[in-house]
Amino acid sequence: MRRVLAFRHVPFEGLGRIEPELRERGIQADYADLYQPGAPSPDLANYAALIVLGGPMSIHDDLDHLRREESYIREAIARGTPVLGVCLGAQLIAHSLGAEVRKNPVKEIGWFELNLTTAAQHDPVFAGLGPRESVFHWHGEMFDLPAGAELLASSRRCANQAFRIGRNVYGFQFHLEATPEMIANWCREDERSGDREFHDPIDSHAHAARLAVLSHLVFGRWCDNVVRRVIAERA
Repeated sequence: MRRVLAFRHVPFEGLGRIEPELRERGIQADYADLYQPGAPSPDLANYAALIVLGGPMSIHDDLDHLRREESYIREAIARGTPVLGVCLGAQLIAHSLGAEVRKNPVKEIGWFELNLTTAAQHDPVFAGLGPRESVFHWHGEMFDLPAGAELLASSRRCANQAFRIGRNVYGFQFHLEATPEMIANWCREDERSGDREFHDPIDSHAHAARLAVLSHLVFGRWCDNVVRRVIAERA
């Protein structure tokens, strides 16, 4: 069962750099677009892992599909299924487990330095990264750490940037998955929205080469964990 399920919230926020890591390991990804009317309800029993992607909406918006996703997240965690949340996805994981999600003091949009904690240096996914890395951010809210979570990264503007719960649950506030093309598209979508979140130009290629290295390492290790679990379950 080398298949993972990805909750997508808008058409322009997909798996990005996660997808080639999945493909390299023979893992197929299916999107569940629960925001679309009439979208079928997925069966988590058919999937080896769950990925919850980002989106421009708030965790506090009155959207039924976000509450449904939280229910799926809790189910996946109870099953011991690997779960990865990115930006809104990380906030959904935290909120589904009872942690508060609230406005960050400032919006982090662009390339900002990430500070890795001591725990990250010994983490199966983050070990080997530098103590500071420049990564891409686009968020106006932040999460408190859920009970039992270990803090893996922070930034000057946002205290909680990444966490791990147990062996299988990860939440990232930042966007390691973003390609330059995705970043440029997000900027165009923001401009078209009529409610722009930023006004200064963003160089989508600024740290893209290093981000590619980091995403290959981090997402590759996460995918390796999924494969190991699939093999162990078949044994």
